[in-house]
Amino acid sequence: MEPTKQWHVSCRDVAGRRRDMSVFVNQENVVLIAPPGETAVLSPLEVGRLRAALRDAIVQAASLE
Repeated sequence: MEPTKQWHVSCRDVAGRRRDMSVFVNQENVVLIAPPGETAVLSPLEVGRLRAALRDAIVQAASLE
């Protein structure tokens, strides 16, 4: 079994403070963790990084089926 990978994507909350979103695989599911109690605000570059992290997580989750 492959070790679980975790991806981190930088973002900001609505007050402009730096935060992180996390993406990981739990069994065959992709899990997205946003800043606790916050809204994540992503720049176009950060959205691209989130998309890449989600794509990689989906590939890993599919390999666990």
